[in-house]
Amino acid sequence: MKQLALDIGLATGPTLARFFAGPNEAALQHLRLWVGEGHQPGTRSPVPTYLWGEAGSGKTHLLRAVHQALGDQGASVGWLDASVAAPAEFDERWTAVVMDDVHLYSTAQQAMAFNWFVNAISPASGMPRGVLAAGNLPPADLPLRDDLRTRLGWGHVFQLQLLDETARRAVLRQEADARGVFLGDEVMDFMLNRFSRDLGSLMQLLDQLDAYALRTQRAITIPLLKAMLESE
Repeated sequence: MKQLALDIGLATGPTLARFFAGPNEAALQHLRLWVGEGHQPGTRSPVPTYLWGEAGSGKTHLLRAVHQALGDQGASVGWLDASVAAPAEFDERWTAVVMDDVHLYSTAQQAMAFNWFVNAISPASGMPRGVLAAGNLPPADLPLRDDLRTRLGWGHVFQLQLLDETARRAVLRQEADARGVFLGDEVMDFMLNRFSRDLGSLMQLLDQLDAYALRTQRAITIPLLKAMLESE
């Protein structure tokens, strides 16, 4: 069976609680303070926060989790990623702006991102908003206009590290347990040896397996995984 590099979207319901930090604990704790937990208000810094790292290191999960957490608090938040062809103008009602995959921004998206940044940090209302962004490169190496690139590197910068195999296994086990399904070691070995090893792809594969197992009323086994692939 050939290796599969799954073209995935976001896993459903990303939260900070479901993010397995591993070597990225400092970034996770920073974002927990950023959004506030329980009845504690968020302590967003007046300077931006920028996350960078390889694909599969968890950047989009964290940004989506922050966006969702602020939304659950009743806050309005601006979101921009490379798939947004016509970004909205800055909205004074926004509590924060979140910008993902900045390394892929077009010229028009860069212009709007800079507009969002300036209005968030130095708004006419005098009430600074939070700025959270992510890309696959450190700020200085981003292929962006100079004024946007320098501002992204102005504040807190965290490099996210990919999880090692032990940590990936722990995440798979945690996610399977959260779904109430048993994921045997032999199935996990098969997933790690035969498929793309980045965590996002593995989570998507687990989502597909879980849905297929529910649909067929069967336990998750290697034969079930093969049957799922053959049915696609």
